[in-house]
Amino acid sequence: MPQILVIDDDPGLLSVCRVGLEAFGHLVRTAETGREGLAQAAIRAPDVIVLDLGLPDLDGLEVCKRIRTWSDIPIVVLSADGSEDRKVDALDHAADDYMTKPFGMRELNARVQLALRHHRSTGEDGEQPTCLDVGPLHLDLAHYEATYDGRSLDLAPKELEFLAYLARNAGKVCTRQMILEHVWGPGYRRELQYLKVYAYRIRRKLGDEKGQFLQSDASVGYRLAAPAA
Repeated sequence: MPQILVIDDDPGLLSVCRVGLEAFGHLVRTAETGREGLAQAAIRAPDVIVLDLGLPDLDGLEVCKRIRTWSDIPIVVLSADGSEDRKVDALDHAADDYMTKPFGMRELNARVQLALRHHRSTGEDGEQPTCLDVGPLHLDLAHYEATYDGRSLDLAPKELEFLAYLARNAGKVCTRQMILEHVWGPGYRRELQYLKVYAYRIRRKLGDEKGQFLQSDASVGYRLAAPAA
């Protein structure tokens, strides 16, 4: 039975989430503060964390950041703030998904199930290499490190995952929908503005403002230039 930890300062919402998710076959634990949530996450190792950003003691992004220093537990963020900047911030801090309040319990369960499936598939032994090299780019996915032409890159987690997906398909055009689905999840197939923002930021960090390495294919998607044979 999947174990879900819900961290939110609203007792009413916690009660609804517990009843609703348990009806879908999950074991649910709850926490009303960021520190309590961190303690439970460390001790009980849930399968998925549902995390509110507006906590009374710690900002939800800080909770997410701390969890990511020691665990890759899937995190589904909840927030009353649906702004694009807030979503990007949450995903930058390695949240796996983002839901805006109010939400339906069927949708929350669907997001939890998606996080579980994605985590299981990416966790299979031997499925994906942990190091990727494309021309001057080197990615160490196990340690979340990257270098370009020997120079260390300071990449946000989603920037690294964006590059990793392109690196696995170097030389091939990956459609915008493909990238969004594999990096952010199927619920983000229409969030095309994410890719423009991330591509711009990555190019600046690479020193590739003209897009010679991280290439755009008009109206289709992106690709990394394959090294010459």
